[in-house]
Amino acid sequence: MQATKIQSEFITSSFTALTEQEQALVLACKNASENAYAPYSNFHVGASLLIDDGEIILGNNQENAAFPSGLCAERVALFHFGARNSKKQIKAIAICAQTGGKFTDEFIVPCGGCLQVLSEFQLKQKDKIKVILYRSDEETMIGEGIENFLPLQFVLKSKGRK
Repeated sequence: MQATKIQSEFITSSFTALTEQEQALVLACKNASENAYAPYSNFHVGASLLIDDGEIILGNNQENAAFPSGLCAERVALFHFGARNSKKQIKAIAICAQTGGKFTDEFIVPCGGCLQVLSEFQLKQKDKIKVILYRSDEETMIGEGIENFLPLQFVLKSKGRK
């Protein structure tokens, strides 16, 4: 038997230390959380995608009384992107959450399902997606690539995919 160590790497940064483009992405994410439909959890999540042409695509969680028929903010944004953009690439995603009208004091990490969907987009585009998490003290945590959040991601090896 042999132990294997898996490491992840993150950068923490103040909001003001981000690039202008990254700040705009985080602000879009915060605005997206305002429009989340979360009457059951009161947990309003926003996600915003930065596309390689500079476009920002928004998503927010959409709950449903017939749980689990709702959808997470990240997948709302990703599937909206996927339905419209077959040739473009996602450069980054920003994620934040608020409850009771206040942003969370902790970084909110995407669920396993959202991470797996992010992994698929990253695999398809053959380029890493930067993940920016935001919390109430205006600090951010940044991971370069989904593998930092999901080191043992499921990858189906099929024709043309490596």
